[in-house]
Amino acid sequence: MATVTAPTTQTRVRPVRRRPSLGRIVAWAVMAAIVLVTLLPFYWILRTALSTNTALAAHPGDPLPVDLTSGGFERALGLQSTEEAIAQGGAGGGLKFWRYLINSVVVSTLITGCQIFFSAMAAYAFARLRWRGRDKVFGLFLAGLMVPTIFTLLPNFVLIKQLGLIDNLLGIALPTMFMTPFAVFFLRQFFMNVPREVEEAALLDGAGKIRVFFRVMLPMASTPVITLGVLTYITSWNDYFWPLMVSYSDSSRVLTVALAMFRAQTPQSGYDWSGLMAATLIAALPMLALFAVFARRIVSSISFTGIK
Repeated sequence: MATVTAPTTQTRVRPVRRRPSLGRIVAWAVMAAIVLVTLLPFYWILRTALSTNTALAAHPGDPLPVDLTSGGFERALGLQSTEEAIAQGGAGGGLKFWRYLINSVVVSTLITGCQIFFSAMAAYAFARLRWRGRDKVFGLFLAGLMVPTIFTLLPNFVLIKQLGLIDNLLGIALPTMFMTPFAVFFLRQFFMNVPREVEEAALLDGAGKIRVFFRVMLPMASTPVITLGVLTYITSWNDYFWPLMVSYSDSSRVLTVALAMFRAQTPQSGYDWSGLMAATLIAALPMLALFAVFARRIVSSISFTGIK
């Protein structure tokens, strides 16, 4: 005899929505205020770049662009004639933006590529190779983090001058091109966290130390290497004082120094704030985009390597 079972009804449990606590509301309000304070300077730069110098002087506190124009960007990119630049409150001297941009890209790429390569080899030697006095040498090398950068400017300048690299892109990149204590420490922390079984398995397969470094350890360190590359590229891109000391012509002048030269070209009506802010915004956009793309990798890499 067949039995008939009554259909069972499944009751859906609705998630209980908790009211946000006072602490959470305060936390979100503080975060929103921090974001607003952080983004406000970039908005003000954009507002100044889209205004004319005459209108800025007449309405300095207006929150919106005054007398909306793209003249500042045109002067920054060298798309305006001397007459047009002077008419809009510019100096008329112009800015060889693309020349300076290429110089900055060459210097930053050279520093980043060489520094990561040599720092990775040094970090692997300090983390995995065993040799007498290794820890003492690493401690002495790490002490370089406590030396202010300004103390090394004069010795580096004398060295670059003796090498005949003044007013040369290689002379700008050379002092930080090989390795830095921070880069070695950063990568060493990662290599020390890699299990030794991985390296020992490669050695048992007949691979030497050099092959283990290039075929095993370096690919595994792709995330911290990318992180270090982004940080190094941004640092070298924003460097100002050292390129100012050793570059004297357009052939070696980087973008940060060129912006200061552009500001020094003061017209009779005052500073060309519109053109300067436009050039500053264009120069900062590549670094902002670079950091935005790799922001998650940077955070995860720093937390993994143990840097607080």
